[in-house]
Amino acid sequence: MSHSSFANFSQKDRILVVDDSPDNCFLIQSILEEEGYEITIAESGKAALAEVEASPPDLVLLDIMMPDMDGYEVTQRLRDNKSLPFMPILLITAHDQPSVVKGLDLGADDFIRKPVEFDELLARVRSLLRLKHSVDERDHIARQREDFVSRLTHDLRTPLVAADRMLNLFQQGAFGELNPGVVEVVTTMISSNQNLLKMVNQLLEVYRYEAGRKNLAFSPLDLPELLQEICQELKPLALEKELELKLQINSDVENMKGKVLGDRIELRRVLTNLIGNAIKFTDTGFVAINLKRIESPSSSDRVAIEVQDTGSGISPQEQATLFERFRTGSHKRAGSGLGLYLSRQITEAHNGTLNLSSQVGKGSVFTVKLPIHS
Repeated sequence: MSHSSFANFSQKDRILVVDDSPDNCFLIQSILEEEGYEITIAESGKAALAEVEASPPDLVLLDIMMPDMDGYEVTQRLRDNKSLPFMPILLITAHDQPSVVKGLDLGADDFIRKPVEFDELLARVRSLLRLKHSVDERDHIARQREDFVSRLTHDLRTPLVAADRMLNLFQQGAFGELNPGVVEVVTTMISSNQNLLKMVNQLLEVYRYEAGRKNLAFSPLDLPELLQEICQELKPLALEKELELKLQINSDVENMKGKVLGDRIELRRVLTNLIGNAIKFTDTGFVAINLKRIESPSSSDRVAIEVQDTGSGISPQEQATLFERFRTGSHKRAGSGLGLYLSRQITEAHNGTLNLSSQVGKGSVFTVKLPIHS
């Protein structure tokens, strides 16, 4: 890979040298500057953290033994700061310190022992900078791919929305009365177009969650009201298939109003998807939604929404990949493979969980669990 692939690679690699000994700093600085690297010096752990926060370097060369804050703590703090870009850490340790394993476990990438051999130091620096450039290139390509998906999705929505409106006008007779055959064709086109628009919208939402660009509006939720609203909306679909749609709200959740926080629109999306799927994949029997409280002696209580159906069930092989992107089930009515993946993304963004219990021939139970706030 050429370092000129991206603009920042054409600049000098910047190395932060952290050591409480000015003599050691001067010696390492002289060696590395001779090789064309840009060097910044920090003579304490606190100074190193401040420097990284202000301007993240391409590589950190870090002495372990320092007063106040040693190299171990600096390494751990750097790795705990998820807002920082990836930067390799090269630990410098004395020969009599059995510290290598601890340093690597805390997140360091390599080590070198004192007294430092110049050729070895340069070789390890070059190796770690190659790693840095590879990671940066991978991240850059990933961002490009995500941006492409976002732009493509936005561009696709515009003609699909326009087509949906135009087809509905045709169906309503705005351009003249249509014969029954044409009405049937237009109805099919509307359905297909809306399915495609739904897939595009799901893809856009998946992108937003994966790119960390989805902003949730948390507020106190009335889950019984939300579930009643969704069931009322989906009831015609259940009646059409002669399925019983049952909603059970346990008494232990009646006093929880306002204690579950979430984005109402996003959680509505999750629950509509789960209940809608249960109706879609169930041909006889019922779909039951159960809202209850789960008490836990070891952690905070949670509220559970169980969506149970009497459908054909899901095999263990399918269950293993059901929540992955674009993984469609074997059922002939399976969709794009984005709905369940997106539902889990939304649930986890609420610090909740979405799980499945299913047996072939005996139906399935999808369970959403959300934290209860005091």
